[in-house]
Amino acid sequence: MLGAALLVLLVGLLNSPANAAGSLEVAAPEVEAVTVLSGDSLWGLAQEFAPARDPRIVISEIVELNGLEKQVVEVGQEVFVPVG
Repeated sequence: MLGAALLVLLVGLLNSPANAAGSLEVAAPEVEAVTVLSGDSLWGLAQEFAPARDPRIVISEIVELNGLEKQVVEVGQEVFVPVG
């Protein structure tokens, strides 16, 4: 009897929604496409588009989102910036 109860418990745990692949979704950050203007910097963009967040973290996200090799942007360049 105990073995049957353990089996039912184990099957229930393995089939729970928390273990389903669809429930492991990670929310993608909301981003905005921005064209870099004269005087813009990653620090300034981070502060403008995500003022409540640590600019250093936002800059890291901008670099990763855009595949930048260095933390420099050029006038006219379009970059994706996390917002909020």
